[in-house]
Amino acid sequence: MIKADIVKKVAQKLEIRDREALDVVDGILDSLKDVICEHRRLEIRDFGVFQVKTRKKRVGRNPRNKTEYPIPARQVVTFKIGKEMKMQTKAASPSQKTGSASVSAEA
Repeated sequence: MIKADIVKKVAQKLEIRDREALDVVDGILDSLKDVICEHRRLEIRDFGVFQVKTRKKRVGRNPRNKTEYPIPARQVVTFKIGKEMKMQTKAASPSQKTGSASVSAEA
């Protein structure tokens, strides 16, 4: 699913035009970004938690020639799924008996 799919779902649910739904979705996403950048944490109950974490600097290696390269420390946004969302995704996921690969939603 991509942003355009979300815009279409919002437009259908709110019975508005796609252009208006795009403005709604963009406004929500901008607000989420602002909160995460300003407060470094955003918790949406039963959905999950977005949090800014610092990755430590480390040494990377080129597997071909074994050359080492320094990788600097950086900021990353992580997401930890909430309990309610976790239960819904488990209920909606295909069974492992059919051969489908299961992907963990936790970061």
